[in-house]
Amino acid sequence: MNTAPSTHTEHEDEPWTISVADHPPRTDSPQFVASRKLMNELVGTMDDWPFAPGPYQDHHGAGMWLKDTKGWMCIILPLGIEWSAQFCADPAKVDRMRQYALRVIAAFPDTLPGYVSLGYDDGERLLNTPIQTADQVAEWTDSIFNASVPLPAGAHTGVLPTAAGYHHYPKPIVDIDHFRYDDFQLFVTGPKGLPVAVVPVAPRGSGDGRVQVLAAHPRSPYAAHLVAPGPAGRAAGPADAEARAEAWRGAILPADDDVARKAFHEQLQPA
Repeated sequence: MNTAPSTHTEHEDEPWTISVADHPPRTDSPQFVASRKLMNELVGTMDDWPFAPGPYQDHHGAGMWLKDTKGWMCIILPLGIEWSAQFCADPAKVDRMRQYALRVIAAFPDTLPGYVSLGYDDGERLLNTPIQTADQVAEWTDSIFNASVPLPAGAHTGVLPTAAGYHHYPKPIVDIDHFRYDDFQLFVTGPKGLPVAVVPVAPRGSGDGRVQVLAAHPRSPYAAHLVAPGPAGRAAGPADAEARAEAWRGAILPADDDVARKAFHEQLQPA
């Protein structure tokens, strides 16, 4: 391989710590209770939900439940509003999200009648009411158009080594954990017991046991294998392409590396 795909790292030059505090004591709003009930009924009709099995928590992730001729499905809208984030939400901007949802629903005319048949009567009212006040933002936040993504606890808020939850790890990497082969380990630990995320560099069955480092705990020695960010502020030239290729090669671990062996461990076991 002479060139590598454009890659970059994400980091902060100034180290920081985030405090994920519990939200203030509250009771579930009537809208949230109704949305959670509907969400669980809808996901119960699906045999292809990628996060199965439950039980499920109700993630405020802007899921959009749609009904077509084959039944129910859930897609994810561009922006989700966490419960604690509603207090800085501009009603005008949230209303743009309502208008976006309205366009999507319009393409699936069986959706709103389907909600009503299951006892959820607020869908049409919420979709057709402009959002102008904080109370309307709160109701939208807890509605089926936002509080609506069914996730098991691990995929929702889990922390390694038990699980990788969307509230703690980058989505593009967590997504891999839900479509990988069962006998390939995405998250493995290095010699210090710190997590590393790796993927194969060649198709299944090729005999190539090398892996590429996608993410690593900052204190892990494998963090040194992450692809360095490319040049910014200028057009890339041939030298930049070669630098990217060299960086990509540096992110590859040989098949006999301990992390690579752990990733393929189940595939290496005798049948």
